[in-house]
Amino acid sequence: MSYSDTPPPPPPPPGSGGPGGYGGPGGYGPGDPGGGAGGGYGGGYPGGGYGYGGYAQPQTSKKAIWALVTGILGFCCGPSAIVAIVLGVMGKRDVAASNGSLKGAGMAQAGLILGIIALVLSVIYYVALATGHGEFSFNTSP
Repeated sequence: MSYSDTPPPPPPPPGSGGPGGYGGPGGYGPGDPGGGAGGGYGGGYPGGGYGYGGYAQPQTSKKAIWALVTGILGFCCGPSAIVAIVLGVMGKRDVAASNGSLKGAGMAQAGLILGIIALVLSVIYYVALATGHGEFSFNTSP
């Protein structure tokens, strides 16, 4: 049996880059033009495309992240509560319409709720200030 009659080795598992974990960006074995560690195996495997269907991980919605951030900031800075409410609604809508390619509905919901709470507290605070009941004094003398 000659070298050309031997069956090729089985393909490596996806993500290993070739035999022995070698393989450059082109998916070639070491010593080939595509890169690698130099020397060693000659006929590496093409990178990636083994015919597997691949599943893309869902990304977190940016609007959901910003809804949560602005919802938290709404307790310090009242007007950002309105931004949190708007982004929360938009984030939930985007996640629902994405068919699973976006995640973060809970984050958007949390931002929406925090935004509503911060807005209500801001309104109460501004009403108290306007009526003269919201004055705070750090004076400890009677």
